[in-house]
Amino acid sequence: MLFEEPCGPKLVGIARMAAASDLLEAKQRVEYLEIAARSYITKCTSPRMHFVWTVNPYRGCEFGCRYCYARYAHEFMELRDPKQFETMIFAKSFHAAVFREDLKKIPSQESIWIGTATDPYQPAERRYGITRRMLSVLAERGGRRIGITTKSDLVTRDVDLLRELARANVVHVNMTITTLDEPLARLLEPLAPRPSLRLAAIERLTAEGIHCTVLMHPVMPFLNDSETAMDEVCGAGARAGMVSFSAAPLFLKPCSKQVFLPFIETHFPALLPKYRQLYARRAYLEGEYPERVRAMVAALTEKYGLAKRGVAELPEAWPVEPQLSLFPA
Repeated sequence: MLFEEPCGPKLVGIARMAAASDLLEAKQRVEYLEIAARSYITKCTSPRMHFVWTVNPYRGCEFGCRYCYARYAHEFMELRDPKQFETMIFAKSFHAAVFREDLKKIPSQESIWIGTATDPYQPAERRYGITRRMLSVLAERGGRRIGITTKSDLVTRDVDLLRELARANVVHVNMTITTLDEPLARLLEPLAPRPSLRLAAIERLTAEGIHCTVLMHPVMPFLNDSETAMDEVCGAGARAGMVSFSAAPLFLKPCSKQVFLPFIETHFPALLPKYRQLYARRAYLEGEYPERVRAMVAALTEKYGLAKRGVAELPEAWPVEPQLSLFPA
């Protein structure tokens, strides 16, 4: 067992499962643990999301992005230090038969997105390959809309499976690129592959017929929100072959603040009072700022001849439902 249950109320649900996790491996700064999974697929209820079902092969993410909004997910396991999100990585115990049963419950017209809270191609994937095993199951049938969100060029390892998937499914890869300034990227996303590697991954995927979108998520005030910075990212993505571009302002939940604001204080101290003022009352920005970001995305989409996000043609092998006949046989 990973840790002893505390005195007082007993741990329940995911917290109890986390406490019972077996240690798989430990590195200098990271522990990898195996956690049981009652279900691999979760229904997304947020109206802000365009997808319906989410899959996260791992809990926690080693990339350690300073702005990460998903750190709160470890709180469900009674892990309250937000930095534990990047130092305690839980690999879900994978059973293909259970995953197949989960998939049967999802209507084929509804989307499945992999990596909505934690990166499915973080370093743990090189060791445990859970994402690849999930893709292998998904490739067994067609008629699904499948998306992957990552900031790792490791996704190109699975180009064979993605190509097979795309024969009879709509497949889309979202590659997060927040800046082309590599020193800034190294500060913001300490263990993530550098932006140039992500762009090279887009080139490889698009050459194989896989549709890609660049996500400039998040746009951070005074750091990467200039018209020049956004144009650079969008232009580079367009040249690499992406079909669409998206950007959204920084979403700073309380758990994220505990990491992001000390980071700002250390590396950009002059910006700290501005960030405290901007995010004093809520986790997201309202009004003129998000409107300006949306306007810039619209202008860049037109400038580079990109599609609206999510637009994709059905593949030739997409299963066709039998048509009702107007006349009896």
